[in-house]
Amino acid sequence: MFDQLQSLEDRYEELGELLSDPEVVSDTKRFMALSKEEASTRETVDVYRRYKEVVQGIKDSEELLGEKLDDELQELAKEELAEFKAEKEELEDKIKILLLPKDPNDDKNIIMEIRGAAGGDEAALFAGDLFEMYQSYASAQGWKFEVMDANITGIGGYKEVTIMITGDSVFSKLKYESGAHRVQRVPSTESQGRVHTSTATVVVLPEAEEVELDLADKDIRVDIYHASGAGGQHVNKTASAVRLTHIPTGIAVAMQDERSQLKNREKAMKVLRARVYDQMVTESRSEYDATRKSAVGTGDRSERIRTYNFPQNRVTDHRIGLTIQKLDQILAGKVDEIIDALIIYDQTEQLAKLND
Repeated sequence: MFDQLQSLEDRYEELGELLSDPEVVSDTKRFMALSKEEASTRETVDVYRRYKEVVQGIKDSEELLGEKLDDELQELAKEELAEFKAEKEELEDKIKILLLPKDPNDDKNIIMEIRGAAGGDEAALFAGDLFEMYQSYASAQGWKFEVMDANITGIGGYKEVTIMITGDSVFSKLKYESGAHRVQRVPSTESQGRVHTSTATVVVLPEAEEVELDLADKDIRVDIYHASGAGGQHVNKTASAVRLTHIPTGIAVAMQDERSQLKNREKAMKVLRARVYDQMVTESRSEYDATRKSAVGTGDRSERIRTYNFPQNRVTDHRIGLTIQKLDQILAGKVDEIIDALIIYDQTEQLAKLND
C-alpha cells in the first residue's frame, strides 16, 4: 500500500512540473487532462503526506520519552504520542478508502430522468417534488441544472422530465438515486383525508463523451415530426421535434422542448449516447439482470429504494435502513445526510470485500 502511495506522490509532483511546462500549457487538451489527473490525486497525496508527518511525530515522541525528562515534559510527550497514534489510525482508515477502486464515471456529469409511475396524477405531482428537490440540491452544490425535455401534466406535475446536471463529480453523489421512490401522503384531491401511496422512478445516467462512444450515423434512424402539447405557437406548425432510434439496441429518444430542430437533435443525441453507454456498461457486468432491476425497477409500489412519509415527516432509505425525521428539509434539497450515508455504506462494503 505504501509503495502505491509513494508512486502516487511521485506522479503528483511530476504533474506539478508538467502543468508549468509552456508546451503543456499551450496544448489545451493535454493540459486539461493532466489538471484533472492532478486534482483527482490531490486529496490522497495530502493525506499521505500528513501520515508521514504523524509517523515521524510518533518516532520523535518515543525517542523523547526515552530520555530523562521532568514530570511535566514527560506528561506532555505522553499526551502528544497518544494524539499522534490516534491520528495515525484515522489516517490509515482514510487512506484505505481513498485507495479503493474508483468508479470511472464518478467525475462525470449526468442525465437524470424522473417519471411519475404508480399513482396517476399524484405520482406526477411527486415526480415534480423530486425534480425540485434535486434542483435545490444541485444549486447548493454549485452545479448547473438544465431541463432538456419535460412532459407536464394538466395539474402541474411531471409525467416525465429529463435533466442535464453538470459540475464537479456529479455522478459520484447522485448515482445512488436511481430507483423507485415511494411517497405516502394525503393528496390534495382526497376528500376523505386518506393517505395514498404513489411512486416515481429516477434514472441517473453518466454523460458519455463522443470519444467514449461514437455512434455511427448508419446505426441511427432520425424521425422529424411536429411538436405536440404545451409550447406556444410553434407547436404543430413547425417540424422541430426529433426522435432518434439507435437501431442495434432499439433505444429511442424523442425531444421537442426546443423550437429549433437542430437543438432538439443535439439534446436527443446526448440522451441517446448516455442511454446506450449505460446499457453497454451494465451488460458487461455478470450480474446484469439483478443490478438493473434493483437500480431502476418497474416503478411498482413494492419495488422501492426510498419512502417519503408525509404524515410522520419521515424519509427511509430501505437499502441501508436509514430513517430521518426531516422530510421537509430533504425535499427542500438538503439530502446530504442520505447521500453521505450511502457513500459510506458503499465504501464499507467495498472494504469488507477486500478484507475477505
